[in-house]
Amino acid sequence: MISKLAVSATQGKVYGLDYSETAVAVAAKTNRQWIAKGRVDIREGSVSQLPFADETFDVVTAVETHFWWPDLPHDMQEVLRVLKPGGTLVLIAEIYKGAKTRTAKLAEKYLPLSGMKLLTVTEHRDLLRSAGYTDIQIMEESHKGWICATGRKQRQ
Repeated sequence: MISKLAVSATQGKVYGLDYSETAVAVAAKTNRQWIAKGRVDIREGSVSQLPFADETFDVVTAVETHFWWPDLPHDMQEVLRVLKPGGTLVLIAEIYKGAKTRTAKLAEKYLPLSGMKLLTVTEHRDLLRSAGYTDIQIMEESHKGWICATGRKQRQ
């Protein structure tokens, strides 16, 4: 995802963050050409305490990760903190609670063992709203198990 974003964000810089030292090393190796050009920065850290100043980003994406975040309500507010006014959060996942796929049904069955926090469409909307996001949109394809939730930080 980082290299795809680096191709598209020709006037900006793409930051990648993961709590896993191994994942950071793999991402740094995969994106070494972009890092060398100064277009990508990969960091180890937690979404619960983002290592960025307030109002840093125009867009924050979370692809296949938010269901693992340690404290979803707090972590959504932490992302909101680093978004610029008018900035957008984009959550993308291939699994969510209520999807009509075999994978989603298995994941729901084993949630207590996995540590995942799967949310319904309504729970995604409520999570973003309670964290302070506006212009919330939820797009889903229940038969494919896909969900995309977006929200904006209010302009000042």
